[in-house]
Amino acid sequence: GTPAAAAVRPRAAPLPMARRLLHLRSRLQALAPRLVPSRQYMSDMRRSVFLDRLLRSLRSEISSCRAEPAPRPPPSAAPFALDDRPGEQWVRLRRAFGEQQEEEVRVDASMVDGAVAPTRSGVAAEDGGPQDRMHISVHVEVSKPARPDFALKFECSAWPEEMDVERVFPVRRSGPTPEQQYMGRQFRELDEEMQTAVRDYLEQRGVNDELAAFLHTYMENKEQTELVGWLKNIECYLKNIKKSLLFQKT
Repeated sequence: GTPAAAAVRPRAAPLPMARRLLHLRSRLQALAPRLVPSRQYMSDMRRSVFLDRLLRSLRSEISSCRAEPAPRPPPSAAPFALDDRPGEQWVRLRRAFGEQQEEEVRVDASMVDGAVAPTRSGVAAEDGGPQDRMHISVHVEVSKPARPDFALKFECSAWPEEMDVERVFPVRRSGPTPEQQYMGRQFRELDEEMQTAVRDYLEQRGVNDELAAFLHTYMENKEQTELVGWLKNIECYLKNIKKSLLFQKT
């Protein structure tokens, strides 16, 4: 009788272990939601991977389009003070003109805004066909401090090697401005003598073919500079999004 009873007792030992397993099971159940990825977690993971890929692409693009140093103005443009306007699609040049510096010449130039066939001289491509040229819109305003309410305005087109005048008309700076001001004829419709006189007038004030060539070189550089700045702003924005995702996970 006694040996049999002694042989049975060891089987009672697993009871404390069963209690421990039950306790551990309840803890595992409480931990399970943290171990098994939720839909939101998986969605955030996919977004994070996408952001990493996009950031790598942006960094590669930024490194491949570094802007060259800004070109120096040609001698004829040297009297102009240049206001670059970072983040905007145009620049402004100013200068005083005349023996007594009695005139102010202001030139506003856009970034490249189109590619158009030449208007004055044809440029042949290698295959013999006409070659389109990059176009920059230029607005020139000449005024005198003695008459601050009046200015003479010239609408021009800057091609890579020449400056074309499109229109010339007076501008009132004070008083009511007409809704549809009469701006005269197109420049090319004026007689040759008047066209020559207007070109000479602008040439004397530094608005010439050399300035047009400078603007194209400068704007090509500005295009790269603005693009790099734009890409860096997007990169910073995406980094902030990624940082917020990492913060949510923690």
